Amino acid sequence: MKSISQSCYTILLIAATAFSQTFDEFFVNKTLRVDFYHTGTKGEELFAVDQCYEEGEWAGSRTNLVDHLNLGEYQARVFDVKTSALFFSRGYSTMFNEWQTTGEAGKGTFHTFHESVLLPMPKNKIQLTICRRDKQMSFREIFSTVIDPSSPTQINRAKHQAKFKAISLMRNGPAANKVDLVILGDGYAEKDLEKFRKDAQHFNEVMFSTSPFKERKQNFNVWTIEVVSEESGIPKPDKNIWKNSALGTMYNTFGSARYILTEANKALRDVAGQAPYDFINILVNDDRYGGGGIYNLYNTTYTITDKAGLEWQMDYVYVHEFGHSFAGLGDEYYSSQVSYEEFYAKDVEPWEPNVTALLDKNDLKWKTFIEKGMPLPAPWEKATYDSLAFERGKLDRLAPDYYEKREPFFRAQEEILKKTKHAGKVGAFEGAGYEARGLYRPAADCRMFSLSLADFDPVCRAAIEKVIDFYSR
Repeated sequence: MKSISQSCYTILLIAATAFSQTFDEFFVNKTLRVDFYHTGTKGEELFAVDQCYEEGEWAGSRTNLVDHLNLGEYQARVFDVKTSALFFSRGYSTMFNEWQTTGEAGKGTFHTFHESVLLPMPKNKIQLTICRRDKQMSFREIFSTVIDPSSPTQINRAKHQAKFKAISLMRNGPAANKVDLVILGDGYAEKDLEKFRKDAQHFNEVMFSTSPFKERKQNFNVWTIEVVSEESGIPKPDKNIWKNSALGTMYNTFGSARYILTEANKALRDVAGQAPYDFINILVNDDRYGGGGIYNLYNTTYTITDKAGLEWQMDYVYVHEFGHSFAGLGDEYYSSQVSYEEFYAKDVEPWEPNVTALLDKNDLKWKTFIEKGMPLPAPWEKATYDSLAFERGKLDRLAPDYYEKREPFFRAQEEILKKTKHAGKVGAFEGAGYEARGLYRPAADCRMFSLSLADFDPVCRAAIEKVIDFYSR
């Protein structure tokens, strides 16, 4: 079969329309999980198929089969072998592409990650391709494999008995017509399960008390799975604290003390597959401020604090990280320590809907939200804000008195964001995507910028609603 490598977004939109009503023609109502090994270093990557699995019902949309969201660093595409017709695609990002921007990868070290792509179970032989964005942000094919559902050996169809208890926390309709979330716990021992139940209920209420999720609550289903770990808590390698957690989450991802991710993808997917899901939320039974979120992969949130009055920070993390994993929103902050080096290429427009390089002021990606007369870039008290961030950055974030010492800087920065001339308006405010210069965010403040319970700005909110519509309509 001729290799199909398409960078043109327009073709995908046409395909999305052409194949919008063909689910029953091409698929059966089951999920095909394709597991990969993804290996490489900076500037180099290889894929190898590990195993294909038949899982439960397909949770995704049966009408929006071809992805028109244009989100993610990668995109999985499914073609019919006989006709070369594209009839399914999904964008996503990975730990691997984040790791490629670290110093370790920059030195030429190789690393292997385990990854999965989910798609509806095809009726006939397919070509599955993995595409990645090039320097112009167009998708280019980098891997391809043929999968034959009639093969007696290519797909593992073993029926797995549920290892943990799955509970429907919120149900508003069939999985095919809703956004389906699954909440998992890690670092919860048997004695901690009642805490997990309360945590899941609490954070679900937090999510659906936040706009625009609050207004779109009826478009979601939520499951919980009561995952039992051998011990309470998760590893903190920098403190030489090691725990046996069921899903393998740990602090110190990529050398960042507060970044919580897991490389135990197979264990994660085996557990999540007990319920129909589009997106995975992981609650971590530990007390260090932290979390993480990668588009269309999962998000994590810590759930314990011994600092009275700071419980709201966990609520902030849960919704903020979900913004990453659900809508592909980029981090808008730039003064916090991260392990990335050149996360965004110079003079290239990022794919994230809320970060721009402002290469063309007349064609700003969120120009429909700009009021007439708004100066671009939008002026704000950045120098003062940055000086406060610099002083705050000298503090030891893991010290017992960190929060007390942080408070005056924190409040002063908060006042700047509230009182700046263009507060509450959409513009292009310099400082975003871990870069103090050259990248811009839509508003002075947003849930993706400051450590606060600020609302999502209009651009982020629109991006979230677009994803909700895609999965539920």
